[in-house]
Amino acid sequence: MSERRACAALGLSRAVNRYRSGRSSDEPLRAQLRGLAAQYPRYGYLMRHGLLKSAGQVVNRKRTYRRYVTEELQVKRRHRKRLDRPRQPLPVPLNANECWSMDFVSDRLSSGRRLRILNVVGDFTRECALQVVDYGISGARITHALAQLAESRPLSPVLLCDNGPEFTRKAMFLWTKARGIRLHFIEPGKPIQNAFVESFNGKFRDARLNQHWFVDLPEARSAIAGWRIHYNEVRPHSAPGYRPPAVFARNAA
Repeated sequence: MSERRACAALGLSRAVNRYRSGRSSDEPLRAQLRGLAAQYPRYGYLMRHGLLKSAGQVVNRKRTYRRYVTEELQVKRRHRKRLDRPRQPLPVPLNANECWSMDFVSDRLSSGRRLRILNVVGDFTRECALQVVDYGISGARITHALAQLAESRPLSPVLLCDNGPEFTRKAMFLWTKARGIRLHFIEPGKPIQNAFVESFNGKFRDARLNQHWFVDLPEARSAIAGWRIHYNEVRPHSAPGYRPPAVFARNAA
C-alpha cells in the first residue's frame, strides 16, 4: 500500500508520518551527569548544573534536572531533628573581607588518632581563606598560620569565633591586638551565631571527611588542600549566584 493510501486509511497526515525529531541526543549530558555523580556524590542537580554550565556544556537548568531525575541521581537527604526555638537574625556583611569566621572540625585517621582542622571562611564571599590540619592546634599555631596568610593577602579586621580555649588564650589576644584585628566571640552554646562557618563545616564534612579515610597526616593535608582548591575555584556556591567563591571574591574586590 502506498504512503498516501495508508495515511488516508489511518486518518494520519503525511507530514506527521514523515516528521523526524531534530532534537540532539541527551546521552552525552547523561554521561556527564553520571560522571559528576561518581566524582561528587553529595552534589545536587544545581551544583552539577553549575559545573556543566561553567564548562559551556549546558544552559537550560530544567533540561539538566529532567536528565538528573531520569538517571536517578538524587542525593539522599539526611533528616535531622528540628528544635522549636526562636532564631536570631545573623548580621550579613555587605563587603568582601569585612568579617571572617573561624571554627574547628574533628576527624580520625585510619589508626584512630584524632585529627583537627581549623576552617577560616569569609562571611561575604563564602571563600575558605585558610585551613590548618594537624593533630593539635594551639592559639600560637593559629596566629602563626594567620601571619603566614597575611603575607599573600590582607586579613579581615574582624574574626568571629566561639569561646574555645584556642581562641581565648593570651597568644590570640596579643597577636590580634598588635595587628589591629578585633576578635568577636559568639554567646556560649549558640553555634547559630557562627552560621557561615558552621555551614561550611557541614559541606566540608559531607564532601571530604565522610568520603575519605586518611592513612596519615600528610595524606590528610594533601586531600584537604585539594578539596579546598576545588571548593574555592570550581564548586558553584548558591550564595554568590552559583559561582565559585574565589571567582565571586575577585569580582567583588
